[in-house]
Amino acid sequence: MYLTRLTLDRRNASVRRDLADAYEMHRSLVRAFVNDPDDEPPRFLWRLEPDSGRQDPIIVVQSLVQPDCSGFGCPGYLKAQVESKNIDVDRILTARGKYRFRLFANPTVTQAGKRVGLASEELQCQWLARQAAQAGFDVETALVMATEMLDVRQGDIRLRQAWFEGVLTATDPALLKNAIKKGIGPGKAFGLGLLSISPR
Repeated sequence: MYLTRLTLDRRNASVRRDLADAYEMHRSLVRAFVNDPDDEPPRFLWRLEPDSGRQDPIIVVQSLVQPDCSGFGCPGYLKAQVESKNIDVDRILTARGKYRFRLFANPTVTQAGKRVGLASEELQCQWLARQAAQAGFDVETALVMATEMLDVRQGDIRLRQAWFEGVLTATDPALLKNAIKKGIGPGKAFGLGLLSISPR
């Protein structure tokens, strides 16, 4: 699995457009995986790192194939050299191992057949605990660092984004690996669902 770090130049008009709309950012990132926009890109997850509002915006991309960022974006889109490394998740994960984690997610419940965003920190943490039970980990500690509405202009979509940080314990490394690979919760195309872990 590849983890790629992109540092964007906020002075570039295309960067400002993409930062303002998660749909546009996803479209730009797809170009790192396919040459023809009609081709189906491989599954990938991405996240705009926190604090990107105060410094150079950083996008983290996780994928099973290494992206080709040589023609990514447009001239002046990237401010620094692309950083990409291959991560051996099997080597990192151990049963009952404890890990720091970061997750930007869209906590929701289904009511009357419609997906509804959860606004309170208590309900968001309960949602995370339910996800964890299916994804092979226990949440030891979790803080909701921020929560806000994410507007997606294409299709006039509004998603509630919650930023979780904390410590988890791996109860089933195979399930946890699958959750890391596939992401957690809805809104993955819009920069949500990427679960990042690091050993404590």
